[in-house]
Amino acid sequence: MASKQRLSASVDHDLIEAGQAAVEAGRAASLSAWVNDALRERTEHERRLRALDEFIADYEAEQGAFTEEEIEETTRRMRARAIRPNG
Repeated sequence: MASKQRLSASVDHDLIEAGQAAVEAGRAASLSAWVNDALRERTEHERRLRALDEFIADYEAEQGAFTEEEIEETTRRMRARAIRPNG
């Protein structure tokens, strides 16, 4: 397991409350664990975005830039597939 390092940070009050609620509900072992999980999720999210940026850059280098029409069509298809709350 990776070693831990103490961190001092200022955090918005509502986020502290959300973390404490997660602990109280048993969704997190501790506030530190909850914050650690959030930082890990953010790190993974940013890694995936960088990978997507690289993929798009490589694709466009080989195939040419996406056209506005391609972007609009993809946006329409993605919206049609989206799960919408309340119908």
